[in-house]
Parts: sequence; structure tokens; C-alpha cells
Amino acid sequence: MSYYVVTGAAGFIGSNIVSALNERGITNIIAVDDLTEGNKFLNMVDSEIAYYYDKTEFMQYVCEHRFSDLKIAAIFHEGACSDTMNHDGRFMMANNYQYTVDLFHWAQDKKIPFLYASSAAVYGKGTTFKEARQYESPLNVYGYSKFLFDQYLRNYVKNNKLKSQVVGFRYFNVYGFHEQHKGRMASVAFHHFNQFHEKGYVELFGEYDGYENGEQKRDFVSVEDVVKVNFYFLDNPEKSGIYNLGTGKSESFNELARATVNAIRESQDKEKLSLDEMVAQGLIRYIDFPDSLKGKYQSFTEADISQLRQAGYHDDFFSVEEGVSRYVNQLLEQNT
Repeated sequence: MSYYVVTGAAGFIGSNIVSALNERGITNIIAVDDLTEGNKFLNMVDSEIAYYYDKTEFMQYVCEHRFSDLKIAAIFHEGACSDTMNHDGRFMMANNYQYTVDLFHWAQDKKIPFLYASSAAVYGKGTTFKEARQYESPLNVYGYSKFLFDQYLRNYVKNNKLKSQVVGFRYFNVYGFHEQHKGRMASVAFHHFNQFHEKGYVELFGEYDGYENGEQKRDFVSVEDVVKVNFYFLDNPEKSGIYNLGTGKSESFNELARATVNAIRESQDKEKLSLDEMVAQGLIRYIDFPDSLKGKYQSFTEADISQLRQAGYHDDFFSVEEGVSRYVNQLLEQNT
């Protein structure tokens, strides 16, 4: 029997991958995480796994070769500290960079496909989001930790040292089910949903960096699409590389807020409203851009997905209106 290893299995993307494996009839899953933040277990309640390991215990066993007789079909490495405002460099590099390096070498030694989470944070404030060194300049130690492993992998590829598939996914702004534990690092869609229920309106940043009120733009991608792309590469183990994982189309925070509010209104049998109507009715409001984020904020992101397309992935991605509507319906169902 072959096992699938999912690190960060109780987290946002990891738990969605576990659920998707279950949908394929796969339950021989080794789930790895750190449940110090205990409420994350809720993301795995509805899933079937074979075994759970604490991250530290799991890596100790890897280093001690205790899994030498275990057949591993693939590793989905989603475990990382995703708090971009955590400035503890030692913790970030140990948890994101070295953890990934150690797992990567284990996967290479055993010739296991290794699919891992990188991040669009490697691009910093750049305006070209293409998988090439000249466009990469992270703004924080989180982005640097992701960038550094991507560089480590590139050196392996350059020297023709790869023994098995390795794929890195530079996630853009992912939103979707099972992110409630992330607190302030949860997606804007999640915060908009909760803010509207609590206050009856959504707050957006006002004018900043040459953008009008709420018109800063990001590449918002549904976790459903993120899982589909991961599985495309799982099913095509001959393909390796580092790929942007976004929709390829940026949309404004105004559009995200409008989609969220309209999805809630639709569930209440109320008519959809335009952005101007929402602003006029006070359903969308603008606040001054916070000083603490000035110079550290990506006002625009848009994945160049040409390499992903060249690798053979041709499925359409959910637009913000489509994906957020599906997500809001999931949240409403969860809250009933």
C-alpha cells in the first residue's frame, strides 16, 4: 500500500487537499501538522486519514530513517508559517526554509513526487509576476523564506540533479473553505463575510499608491482551483518546475466586496446591487490606508500563468464573482 503525506494537513490548503484525496477514494493519508493551535483540528473532522504525526515527531522519524520501508506515493508540502507579519527570522527560516529542504532531500532519496507551497510574496512590490529571478525581490522574511527554497531548487534543476518530480506553486491570494483558524491572515473574502454579518457593511482601504478607493487589485484564486492544479501535477509526474498559481487576472477589492455582499443578499432573496449602489447605501465604506502598511503592501498582483499553461493545465479558473459566491454559500451552510 502507498501512502500520501500531507504536511499542514489541518491548515487551509492542506485540509482541502486531504478532502480532495478522500473524494478520489484515498484514505491512506499521513497527516502532518502542529496542533498547538488546537482548533485547527476542525478542518480534519470530516476527513479520513490513516495516521496523524506532529511535525516535530514526523521530521525526527524521517531523520532516523524510521519510514524506510514505507511506500510513499507523493508528498504535498503545505506546512509553513504563513504569517507575513511575523518578523522572527530564525523561526521563519527554520519552519519554512529548512523544513522544506529536509523534506525535499528525503523525497529525492526515496524518489517521491514532491509538491510544495511557494508564494507570490517572492515578487515583493514588483509589477511583473513571472517565474524568473529578475522579477523576485521579497519584502519580508516570509517571502524570503519561500524565495530561498525556490532558489535552492533551481540550483538542483540547473545541475540536472533531480531524481523525481518536484513542483513549487507560487500561490497568489487564495480564499476558500477551511481558513477560519488563520485569524488576521485569513483571506479578505473571509473577513468581508464576517464583517458584513457583524456590522452590516464592509470596510476597504481608501486611496493609496495611485489607486482610488478600494481599487487596489490582487489575483484572487479559489482554493478549489488551487487543489485542481496540485492534482494535475500529481497525475503528471513527469512535469517539474516552479509555477505561478493564480487566475491570471487581477480584480479589485471593490469587486471582491461587491461579490461577497451580493452573495449574502442573494441568500436572503434580495436583489443584487452595483458597486455605486452599495457605496451610496453604506454597504461598502472606505477607511484611511494604515501607516503601518505603507511601503510594505502589494497594491497590485496578477499571476503570469503562461508557464502553467505551457505545462498543459488548460482548465478555466473561477472569477471572483463565481468563486466568492460558492465560498459564501459554504460559509452560510456552515453557520446554519
